[in-house]
Amino acid sequence: PIPIHFTMSQFNHKVDLIIAKAPAYAQPIMLHLRSLVHKAHPAIEENIKWGSISFEYKGIVCSMAAFKAHVSFGFWKAKLMKDADLLLHNQASAMGHLGKLTQLKDLPSDKLLIAYIKEAVLLNEINAKLPLKKKITEQTPISFDPDFIHQLKKHRIAYSHFMAMSPSCKKEYNEWITEAKRPETKTNRINTTIANCDENKSLHWKYKK
Repeated sequence: PIPIHFTMSQFNHKVDLIIAKAPAYAQPIMLHLRSLVHKAHPAIEENIKWGSISFEYKGIVCSMAAFKAHVSFGFWKAKLMKDADLLLHNQASAMGHLGKLTQLKDLPSDKLLIAYIKEAVLLNEINAKLPLKKKITEQTPISFDPDFIHQLKKHRIAYSHFMAMSPSCKKEYNEWITEAKRPETKTNRINTTIANCDENKSLHWKYKK
């Protein structure tokens, strides 16, 4: 393979520290993904946002984070990408668009990943906009998924926590569940939501620090 040469300005020392402190299993995955991001586009810069590593060019392109048992990697505008259905399906249980990454062989091919990253860069270059989310107020009625509410009511503490959440938090969970394309994905999302609510956690609690 041809060696990849980067300029020091592309790298953020804080990212070096995060990767160095990540679990041993995660470090090779994160280093490989980092390398591919810069290979895909030489002007991408690194930043830290919401506790995750953020790769940016004319906005956020993608982000990466390591957890106790897996690494997550996601695209900011995944909903607009050609493989949106697949990427969002992978996100169902991993908070990342490549699924739960525990070893290098879990990653798609370098060719596919670079294509994804270039597509995400292009979306920023053309200033593609994600669908606007309507502002939710206490007066805005939310039509909750009946299967979700039926299961949630079986868990008293989770139900109590969920009903006490802000309208925007409740809507995020409800939309995440109703947007599932397959029955098994919907079931997994309902179970994840109930587990999170039992601990009074919002949908994106892992990224809020």
